Amino acid sequence: MAQERTGVATIKGNPITLVGPEIKVGDKAPNFTVNKDLMTQVSLADYAGKVKLISVVPSLDTGVCDAQTRRFNEEAAGLGDNVAVLTISVDLPFAQSRWCGAAGIDKVITLSDYKTKSFGEAYGVLIKELQLDMRSIFVIDANDTVQYVEYLGEMTAHPNYETAVEAVKKLV
Repeated sequence: MAQERTGVATIKGNPITLVGPEIKVGDKAPNFTVNKDLMTQVSLADYAGKVKLISVVPSLDTGVCDAQTRRFNEEAAGLGDNVAVLTISVDLPFAQSRWCGAAGIDKVITLSDYKTKSFGEAYGVLIKELQLDMRSIFVIDANDTVQYVEYLGEMTAHPNYETAVEAVKKLV
């Protein structure tokens, strides 16, 4: 059974349980399998040799998640071709595609953790009570070493966009 962490996160002040380990700077990035669409799965290896900014959101159809993904889409334009900006949620791939089309998202790659929750469990962000992934940010270098981590203590809070982008810029 996967590790469970309590007392580290809330939703509107209500405590939640996160499943999986706490990832720290310097750790080797855990592998994961997520869906690019209903039939196509991708893993960490699909982005080998690139700096990866992984923006994790509970659902694109909520205000903070929408703002977070739009912000990283804007930032991605200035980060160059050696950076993969990934947004991971448990939204179905259909919903992610529809949302991206409506929002004009063209730089961020949306990936779905709906099928196996592999990312959520590997990175310690799966919310046991809701089966959603908790808002968080991970920056992983081209050698798959974690260089920046932000676990948000409150799901409805915004991440530190500037610090995450600066962490990426130091690697390219």
